[in-house]
Amino acid sequence: MTSTISPAGHSAGTPAPSPVPDLRRASGGTTPRWQRYAFGNQARWVRPSAAALLLATAVLYLWNLAATGYGNSFYAAAIQAGTKDWTAFLFGSLDAGNAITVDKPPAALWIPALVGRIFGFSSLSMLVPEALMGVAAVGFLYLAVKRVSGPAAGLLAGGALALTPVAALMFKFNNPDAMLTLCLVLAAYFTTRAIERAGWKWLVAAGAVIGLAFLTKMLQGFLVVPALALAYLWAAPAPVGRRVVHLLGALGGIVVVAGSYVALFQLTPASARPYMAGSTTNSFLELTFGYNGLARITGSGEGMPGGAAGGAAGGPGGGFGGGNGGFGGAAGLLRMFGTSFGGEVSWLLPAALVLLVAGLWFTRREVRTSPSRAALILWGGWLLVTAGVFSFMSGIVHPYYSVALAPAIAALIGIGAVELWRGRAYWAARIVLAVTVLGTSIWSAVLLGRDAEWLPWLRIAAIVLGVLAAAGILLRLDALGAGGRFRRAGTAAVVVVSLLAGGLGTTAWTLATAASAHSGSIPTSGPAGSSAGGFGNRAAGARGDRTDAGAGTDGAASGSNGFDPANGFDPTTGNGGPGGGPGGEGTTDAAVTALLSSTTTKWSAIVSGASQAASLELATNTNVIALGGWNGGDPYPTLAEFQDMVSKGEIGYYIQGGGMGGGGMGGRGGNSEVAAWVQANFQAQTVGNSTVYRLAE
Repeated sequence: MTSTISPAGHSAGTPAPSPVPDLRRASGGTTPRWQRYAFGNQARWVRPSAAALLLATAVLYLWNLAATGYGNSFYAAAIQAGTKDWTAFLFGSLDAGNAITVDKPPAALWIPALVGRIFGFSSLSMLVPEALMGVAAVGFLYLAVKRVSGPAAGLLAGGALALTPVAALMFKFNNPDAMLTLCLVLAAYFTTRAIERAGWKWLVAAGAVIGLAFLTKMLQGFLVVPALALAYLWAAPAPVGRRVVHLLGALGGIVVVAGSYVALFQLTPASARPYMAGSTTNSFLELTFGYNGLARITGSGEGMPGGAAGGAAGGPGGGFGGGNGGFGGAAGLLRMFGTSFGGEVSWLLPAALVLLVAGLWFTRREVRTSPSRAALILWGGWLLVTAGVFSFMSGIVHPYYSVALAPAIAALIGIGAVELWRGRAYWAARIVLAVTVLGTSIWSAVLLGRDAEWLPWLRIAAIVLGVLAAAGILLRLDALGAGGRFRRAGTAAVVVVSLLAGGLGTTAWTLATAASAHSGSIPTSGPAGSSAGGFGNRAAGARGDRTDAGAGTDGAASGSNGFDPANGFDPTTGNGGPGGGPGGEGTTDAAVTALLSSTTTKWSAIVSGASQAASLELATNTNVIALGGWNGGDPYPTLAEFQDMVSKGEIGYYIQGGGMGGGGMGGRGGNSEVAAWVQANFQAQTVGNSTVYRLAE
């Protein structure tokens, strides 16, 4: 008698279904499940339910989108610049005069900039593409999981991704993470297709998309590569030599896409392109392996502008102090569950880890080419590698980075929960499933309890539902009753209560995130004014996350240093103070806005730090140079370069102070020489609340 795969403790010689069955066969047949799902042999409810998932996701991510305004003004200004000038578009310049870039590659800016060129630049032309990237990510995750475990698993995975708070946050925002997440999901989908029949073309396509992910957020795009490569190397139905060759083809796809742009940037004369922000030598490669590479991992000062340490130099909303305790919490194994990251992404993380371990155990005897185990390797490896790096990195890390974990968590939830449900006839499967549901409800209550004043009844409801769901699973309520109608009703009741128990907390937090306006450089999920986050509070109205890194409270930094968290950026009226907050946005003075709007020079002004420069660009629709880049520490422009610009009449005004790194006259990285020269050779004047120097007649 032929043995079948069964949980530990079941007789190996008794033919019976498995909690995680051999997916090579379908109900005793030989047709792989992926073929049945791919070519139309599916129930009538499948396509309408998938369409409903995508429609609901679109409504969620487009809902209240206009309230976000320009979101992160740093990237908004670069997108605006890309709508005005093709060189700015290609290189990701912060301004259309092409003085200096943002401190990231430009791929995330390209689609919003193209849309802005077609429809005109606005907050919606910038943010709608981000929301649609979220819908696409949910759709491709659904397709990837469906091919392995069926449409129910795909729907559960897609819904779990859509209802992850940090996903709703980032897909309604203009940071690069939306584009990055879509690229990673696409790469996983292409790899899933490649594994099915050892399709090298799909694998090369996955490599090309990973290359695009690199051009979106540099080395973070490579964190999924070990998982994708291992899944293919392990499970593709081809000899090992051919599998290795196919992986080399995928590597070629990465090199062609990423390497071609790097070569373009490096070979373009410096005089024909903007300065590479975040580097000390105007080098894309230095930015890759320094400021956005090793410095992020180790927290060292290697490659950091001005020699600052990774935790202190910041990024767009950079860190304050080693280890990033003010942003991501202390580095360590439990960082993803802490106050900074927990509410963003960890609602279903314990369940995903349990289901990963259970899935690998129950599939331990399956053939090498088992699609179910390949999927577990792919999504589990993605989760473990990415979460491990985020947990232990000592440099700059922000909670919203965790959106890169959301697809892997969601996929493991979909695959693991559905496969265990299919094997619920066994005690082992029922116990794991019941423990997972109950544990998720308890963890949801813990996370909700971090904001004790927000809907306290949700915590009680989550636990009650978890207990009921666990009892229903263990007692097989879905199998009670003699008639099919009663069994269907019991099955539906257990499924619905289980989904509510596991998803109530993350759904509520996600809906609150979607309903709240977010702005600034370090947005966090949750309801407006929530105190659950690790770094300050959520936006109140459209005010954004303007907080003091040391105190972690709204308004604590207002005053002498020019940081005024209470004054939000209004591009229509230009209201606000002269400074910019750490981790927040620069604000603009109405009188300064009017002054710069009347200029005719190539650049209306130069100001230390990119936060204030970006806000002035958006308020005035002029070009503003960010002296020293994001944090004032980049050696651009040098005193000689600045003097040359002034002699040509290209800069209208020098504005004292600024946002990040602005701190009065100068900033870091030798830019104090520029400030000192201006102070010695030009007359100061007060405009509104700002001190300015007129440079051009």
